[in-house]
Amino acid sequence: MWRSCLCLRHGWRRLLNRPSGGPTAPVGKRANIPFPFRAYAPPAERKRFYQNVTITQGEGGFEINLDHRKLKTPQAKLFTVPSEALAIAVATEWDSQQDTIKFYTMHLTTLCNTSLDNPMQRNKDQLIRAAVKFLDTDTIWYGLEIGSSTSIMGPSIPARTREVLVSHLASYNMWALQGIEFVVTQLKSVMLTLGLMDLRLTVEQAVLLSRLEEEYQIQKWGHVEWAHDYELRELRARTAAGTLFIHLCSESTTVKHKLLQE
Repeated sequence: MWRSCLCLRHGWRRLLNRPSGGPTAPVGKRANIPFPFRAYAPPAERKRFYQNVTITQGEGGFEINLDHRKLKTPQAKLFTVPSEALAIAVATEWDSQQDTIKFYTMHLTTLCNTSLDNPMQRNKDQLIRAAVKFLDTDTIWYGLEIGSSTSIMGPSIPARTREVLVSHLASYNMWALQGIEFVVTQLKSVMLTLGLMDLRLTVEQAVLLSRLEEEYQIQKWGHVEWAHDYELRELRARTAAGTLFIHLCSESTTVKHKLLQE
């Protein structure tokens, strides 16, 4: 019995030491991922090779420069973003890396890469369907008309409600939809994502509501610091990055540059 417990504990440690979310690999190596994603998966970590991070405006948008090198996507496309505010946020991610670049912590960069490369070749309708599918199992309801149910299968969703939601999501551009689908997948909830987008919920509130069932189990069976705390912090980081990405891709932003006077 004790041997089984030790094996389970060591297994959890390996999971915690492995970066979560998306294809990852050991330092300097690529993950063993089936085609066509094998070539897309970046290394999980690498030694920092640049000193300064700068932003320049090109014909296709705003570019990130690592010293004198232009940042590229995993598919070797020029890394360009549509707004200066988003470029500043991405540049901050790169500038905040220490001696080792930890790609699995750079959620804004990952979302930009996904928007630029579109490795799964999804169009706007597919992104909307990927988000709306969570409506059937959503445990939080916000501003939509639904039926009631006493079944474990949940209430039926009126066709009109689904049409309104699809129409609303269709008003966003492809970049914003990538962020919306990302946040919906993290929270397993369309409603909580809409609450974040409408600024009616904070990230902490949305994450807490998405974890109600898990929090109940924790209260009943106990709290494991090296597992539950890690999952909570990681979920908050991903949700915050995704929400910021949505706003920076769907709203008009103006960056005011301060002139430094000696």
